[in-house]
Amino acid sequence: MSTPLDPIISEFETQEQADSYDRWFRERVRASLDDPRPSLPHDDVMAEMRELLATKRRHAAG
Repeated sequence: MSTPLDPIISEFETQEQADSYDRWFRERVRASLDDPRPSLPHDDVMAEMRELLATKRRHAAG
């Protein structure tokens, strides 16, 4: 059975939930570090997202 956690200290209700999230998070980080694809510069990604949002706003307004 799971041990309840203090909501002031943890965003999870139980230690089991915290441990499960930790395992999931570490796996995601490991997969990202192991990904052979080249990294994308932050500014390039942000520019692409700004253009995507602008396009969606134009279509929604029109």
